[in-house]
Formats: sequence, C-alpha cells, structure tokens
Amino acid sequence: MAEHILSERRGDVLVLTLNRPDRLNAAPPAMFEEIAAAVASLDGARAVLIAGAGRAFCSGADVGSGALGSDDPGAATYTALTGSYNPAMAAIADLGVPVVSAVRGPAAGIGCSLALAADFCVASESAYFLQAFVAPTEMMMLGERVPAAKALDWGMVHKVVADDALDAEAFALAERLAAMPTVALGLMRRAITAAYASDYAGAMEAEAVNQRAARGSADSMEGGIAFLTKRKPVFTGT
Repeated sequence: MAEHILSERRGDVLVLTLNRPDRLNAAPPAMFEEIAAAVASLDGARAVLIAGAGRAFCSGADVGSGALGSDDPGAATYTALTGSYNPAMAAIADLGVPVVSAVRGPAAGIGCSLALAADFCVASESAYFLQAFVAPTEMMMLGERVPAAKALDWGMVHKVVADDALDAEAFALAERLAAMPTVALGLMRRAITAAYASDYAGAMEAEAVNQRAARGSADSMEGGIAFLTKRKPVFTGT
C-alpha cells in the first residue's frame, strides 16, 4: 500500500495525489517509486491527473533524512535520482495516455519537474515554480520563483485559474482528454519525447510508424464513420 500518494480512479481518469500536506508534499524517493508503480498499472485509465494535497503541489525532494544526512551526500543524491526520481519521470514520459498536473502553491525542485512533465499543467493563482539548482536558464540560474502569471506568459503552463477552481478545472481537462482518441494522443506524446534525441529524418520515420499504428486503431475507424454519418464520435481508447 502506498504511503506517500493517494490513488483514485474517477471514471476514465487516474487521479494521483501527493499526500504529505504537513511537509508541503516534500518528496522522499519512496514517493516517486509509488508514482512509478501507480502509472505502471493504469488498468484501463485513459488519462492521468497529478495533484498535491493541501496548500502545495510539491516543495521538492525531501532530503532531510536522505542525502543531507548521509556520510556521502553526493553518492546518496545520485542513488536517489537514478534509483527513484528519474525512473518515475521516465515512466511518465513513456505513458500511452495524456497527463495533466494541477498546481497549487509551490512546485519546487523535483516537484517543478514533475508538474511540467505533464502534457498540460493547470496552475492556480497561488502557484509558483522554483528550481533550486544552477543551470543555464533564467529560471534555474537566478533561483527565483516564477509565479503562475509569468509561467503562463512563458508558455510553461496551459492555464491559470482561481485557487478554488483548480481541482474542478484540472479534472475537467483530464476528463476531456480521456474521452479523446487516446491511442493517437499516446503516440503523439511519445513521439515528442523521442524527437528530442532524433534527427529530422528519424522524426519523420517515427511519424510514419505512428501514423500506421493510429490509422489501424478502432478509434480511427470510429472517427471516420462518425464524420461520414455526421454524428459525435465515441472513442474507447482502442
């Protein structure tokens, strides 16, 4: 049984909630292991929504009793990343269904990475994004908060809504995506990830392979028939 997250099936949407509100959902390695396990068994879910309990999405990695308390913090950090955090992020990237994140309050460090790994990030007005480590981007190099409005202006997030509307807005988006032809959506999101490590010719070949798979799906046939008969399509994710 998961200790650090809540997993709930709401119709076709798998809702994962980071559940350490007393710690602003600071994430020990075990939390990300639980996330990886949850997305490995979708059991027919056609979209995933990731949220945080309480007033934060995730305040970052919980290193209080981990790397900082180790005799070799560098080695402990490497182990946590390669053994827990990175595999969960890779599992999310490889999902065959769309992912939405709902961000209230801080999304810092690994929490920021998790929030922005979603295909659509819906942020409340109180949300902000923060990277604690140095890297050659404005956000990371300066180490300053990026409030929700600026994140929207930068194109980091899909939408900013009032705090009290966040849960409903994010779920409505996940539900809308779940009702779409998710075979095609899954192929799209995997192709986007693969394109980062591909040249132009490789990206075009991947598109051709994905088009072949999408056109052979039941949802593709349903979409064509619905168009010809002038009715609303009913997609099943197959």
